Amino acid sequence: MVGPENRKNNIIQALHIYKTFPGVNALSDVSFDLRQGEIHCIVGENGAGKSTFIKILTGSYRPDSGELIVHGKSYKYLTPYLSQTLGIQVIYQENIVVPQMTVAENVFVGREKASRFGLIRYQDTVQATQKIIDSLKIHLDPEAPVEKLSPTEQQFVKIVKSLAYEPRVLILDEPTAMFNVNDVKVVLDLVKDISQRGISVIYISHRLEEISEVADRITVFKDGQIVITHDNPDKNFDLNLLTREMVGRSVETFYKKDKNSIGDVVLEVKNLQLHRHSPTIDFNLRRSEILGIAGLVGSGRTELFRALFGMDRKVGGEVFLRGKPVNIRSPQDSIQAGIGLITEDRHKTGLALNLSVIKNTTIAGLDQYPGGILNLNKEKIDVEHFILDLDIKTPSPHQEVRFLSGGNQQKVVLARWLFKNVDILIFDEPTIGIDVNSKNEIYKLITELAKEGKSIIMVSSELPELIALSDRVLVVKNGRIITELNDQEITEENIISYAFGVTEDGQAEK
Repeated sequence: MVGPENRKNNIIQALHIYKTFPGVNALSDVSFDLRQGEIHCIVGENGAGKSTFIKILTGSYRPDSGELIVHGKSYKYLTPYLSQTLGIQVIYQENIVVPQMTVAENVFVGREKASRFGLIRYQDTVQATQKIIDSLKIHLDPEAPVEKLSPTEQQFVKIVKSLAYEPRVLILDEPTAMFNVNDVKVVLDLVKDISQRGISVIYISHRLEEISEVADRITVFKDGQIVITHDNPDKNFDLNLLTREMVGRSVETFYKKDKNSIGDVVLEVKNLQLHRHSPTIDFNLRRSEILGIAGLVGSGRTELFRALFGMDRKVGGEVFLRGKPVNIRSPQDSIQAGIGLITEDRHKTGLALNLSVIKNTTIAGLDQYPGGILNLNKEKIDVEHFILDLDIKTPSPHQEVRFLSGGNQQKVVLARWLFKNVDILIFDEPTIGIDVNSKNEIYKLITELAKEGKSIIMVSSELPELIALSDRVLVVKNGRIITELNDQEITEENIISYAFGVTEDGQAEK
């Protein structure tokens, strides 16, 4: 709660903010304040509510209830235009620059310097951009095409563009996620300089070493709520304490699964290299095993399974199925090898929403029908078998999947791979956007599939489901597997500590 003694220094106050999505309490009674010229860092595991909160401040989302006070004036919600008018600028991790345009053109796109006759005055735009660059003491050519710049320089372009709006609040979301150590220091020094000008900064990062260096205050988000705000002017933050605060859940609330017998190695990955300069990755998967993959956004866990499934090209590496080498260059190769993928975004990459439950189930396995001739009656009977086994709630096998609930849509994707009779299943965020009851149903299905001999790789941001379901957990950070956790080692605190790079003495790994 915001103390009255600090309110006169506050640029932003958020009071009792609530925001829900279907089946998810994204924010619950969140109260937060931002002071003049401070760097207020926000930390929390994936799904803690950080991004939702930022989107409320920038007007992308409207809160269900609560109050926003900006520069002393109260608002029930902000719009993107109003937020920008109030001096709030956000720099997202994703690239929001136009590669084919110059630095100056990107900085003033939509607000070009023009004459009174409406003619663009390009040199005025270049000079205005150069003035901001000089004030930041960075090296950047305002007339250089952005596509020719390094990732760090492109990040500078986004910062320069935001400062061109003369903001009073600057929000940075994972600004150094893809940078090396030297480039990170340049960005951090720049952020400190911006705050010293009186601009208030909200800084979100999974790199706790950055947080400990720049933060005036740190707020910990957990399950859509604020756990605590640390105010430490000496920047002497206990990173082990932060990781414990980001956990804060009782293991008694986790789903319980029975242990099952793990068999021989069915999949082995050796020296997998995703990019030319990235580290190599080695791991294996056994029969009837649920192998959890943990890691923060940008850690490389998504790139790992995309390369394994043939969605992205890899630089090098070998894949073996039951001891025999296989060449996976595309999803088709992966499917033929007996590997299925349940994607995170079932609407865009998992389902044909306008097709029926029947067609979505059989679409990857039509080659199973003799002579390539489809018997519609047999197809319907085959799909009804999976509807019954997976308890897919649908009025008819002919129902378009877009009318089903999220949990039932996820079951349809699973039915597709069971119909195809794959041996290895990759689940990417298996319960995202699914209500609690449906989550438990998906957990039971995953557990039963493992008992029946399927081998499962499960990538998840939800630590309770990783801990509850996984026989082993691999933690990915900076594109490499940094540890393997087994049995009693699989805890929230261990996963978060390794994912954030916190050492046993409470310091951040460099």
